[in-house]
Amino acid sequence: MTKRIMTVDDSVSVRQMVSFTLKNAGYETVEASDGQDALSKLNGGVHMIVTDLNMPNLDGIGLIREVRSKTEYKFIPIIMLTTESQDSKKQEGKSAGATGWIVKPFKPDQLLAVVKKVLG
Repeated sequence: MTKRIMTVDDSVSVRQMVSFTLKNAGYETVEASDGQDALSKLNGGVHMIVTDLNMPNLDGIGLIREVRSKTEYKFIPIIMLTTESQDSKKQEGKSAGATGWIVKPFKPDQLLAVVKKVLG
């Protein structure tokens, strides 16, 4: 079964680049423009989430907290993909339940290595 990964970012170009990278590696993707959009598209068929931190409506930390509060998504891998690199932000993400953290700009190989590591 093909793994489906949700990419959440308010930047269309970043979403497209992440989706393109994942699709080329054989994954299915679902795109969401912010945390609220992501929550509305979850519907049970997502194996992993790659999300930005700074977004309108619901940011990445808020999204992680919402996702972790749902029983069926308690253990889904969630990777933060953001320009933020401060330890305090990383700690906040970890406390909310982030599985990993990648700083933009990212290299496609770097993203795929993390995805393969957490999805097995």
